Amino acid sequence: MTYSELWKRNNGLKLSQNPQFFPEWSEPYPSLSDMEQQTLERVKANFLALMEDPPMLENTVKMVVLAPLLDLAGFYRPPFRIETETSVTVEMADEGIVIQGRIDVLVQKHRLWLFVIESKRSDFSVTRAIPQALTYLLSNPEGEGSTFGMIMNGNEFLFLKATRHPVAEYANSRLFSLFNPGNELDLVLQILKQLGQIAIEG
Repeated sequence: MTYSELWKRNNGLKLSQNPQFFPEWSEPYPSLSDMEQQTLERVKANFLALMEDPPMLENTVKMVVLAPLLDLAGFYRPPFRIETETSVTVEMADEGIVIQGRIDVLVQKHRLWLFVIESKRSDFSVTRAIPQALTYLLSNPEGEGSTFGMIMNGNEFLFLKATRHPVAEYANSRLFSLFNPGNELDLVLQILKQLGQIAIEG
């Protein structure tokens, strides 16, 4: 299914203009531990080291960046589960070229979905996977309430919130990136922990 087809499939879905619709990504959170901060500093340092020695393979980026992030967030242990065999293809027609990106899904009780993009193009932005991610969130059989998601590709992270009732609408966070000054992995981890807790209490 192409990007445009997915977008049409979400026809009628509204982007919420209410700043209170998705406060979960911008609320103040408890501070991270010294160990967590040190680990994330090392993760970003490793990422920057990879940037100095191109070409940077995406599987390497995922191993260096995503694996420790998901570990710190607690997603390798129950009640979370990782589904590595559930994958779909996102296609985007760009100037006559079909860009393909595979999405692997990490799911916890259908309240929290994490989409990991694998692409053959380094410029495959996470924003191109928004329609596919929203399709999953809105087709959630347990989605009477809000469902949360995060799209990530190793250096970009975007959080989503979607609901079907009383109207189908969604909102997204700002885009977090390892290319930005500072270390935005701190914020990404804090938000992941918050959304993980919401999913557990769900």
